[in-house]
Amino acid sequence: MGIEPGYSDKIATEIEKTTTNRSKSSRKNRRRNRKMAAVQTLFNVCKEVFADGGVGFIPCPDDVERLRSILNSLTQDDVGLSPELPYFRPIRIGNSRAPIITYLHLYECDKFSIGIFCLPPSGVLPLHNHPGMTVFSKLLFGTMHIKSYDWVEGDPYTTAVSENAPPARLAKLTVNEDFVAPCNTSILYPAAGGNMHCFTAMTACAVLDVLGPPYSDPDGRHCTYYREYPFDRFSADGISGLEQEKDRLAWLQDREKPRSLTVFGASYRGPRIVDG
Repeated sequence: MGIEPGYSDKIATEIEKTTTNRSKSSRKNRRRNRKMAAVQTLFNVCKEVFADGGVGFIPCPDDVERLRSILNSLTQDDVGLSPELPYFRPIRIGNSRAPIITYLHLYECDKFSIGIFCLPPSGVLPLHNHPGMTVFSKLLFGTMHIKSYDWVEGDPYTTAVSENAPPARLAKLTVNEDFVAPCNTSILYPAAGGNMHCFTAMTACAVLDVLGPPYSDPDGRHCTYYREYPFDRFSADGISGLEQEKDRLAWLQDREKPRSLTVFGASYRGPRIVDG
C-alpha cells in the first residue's frame, strides 16, 4: 500500500497530545474492566485461523464466521478511536486535492496483518487489488462508498488501451454502494467477493482490515492500482454472452501508485496486543 513513515513534527505533536489524553482515560477504563480486550481476542482468533495460511488460502466457513462475528461486534472504543482525533481532519500536502490518510499498525507476521485506515472526509483509497489474499474489512465509524470488482471468469479478456501502455482486462462489478456504520464486516477472497476495491470516505471513517496473508513485495504480493474504463470505451470483439451485463463491466488497467495518494503511518495507541 506504500505507507509513509510519519507526519511532520507539528502534526505529530498534536496527535501525540490528543491520543495521550485519550490513552490515560482508556487505561482508567481498562482498570475498571479487566476482561480480555476485543483486539486481543481478534488477534488470538486470527492466529488460529491463519496458522496454515499462505497465498490463496481461504479459511473454512466456520472460521470465516468466527472472525466475522468478532469484527461485527468491534467498536471504535475497542481500539481507542473517535472522529475527533487529528487523523480525521482533511490535512493536505502541497497542492494535492486529496487529504492525508493515516494507517495505524496493530500487528503483522507472514501469515496475517491487522491495521486501521483513518480517512478524513473525501479521503480515497484508489482502486487496488489484494493478490492471493482473504481480507476482512470492518467499518468502525462513518459513511463510506465502496466500489469493488472481480475479474471476469474464464479466459482473461484484454484490450489495448494505447501504444506502449499495459493492456486493460475485463472485470465485473461486485459492490457499488454506501456503507454506514454500524454495519456488517465485508469479506473479499483471492478470486471473489470484490478483490479489487476502492474506498471513498463520505464522512470521517475508520476501517479495520485483517489481511491473510499481508502484502509482501519480496514474495511477489504487490499492491497494484488500476485505472477504470467503461465497457463501451473499447472494442468488445471476441466477447460473447456478456453484452447484457455491460452496465456491470469495466476495463481495468494497471497503473502506478496515484500521486494524490498519501498514506502516513502512525502509532496505534489502543489496547495492546500481546503475542505469546
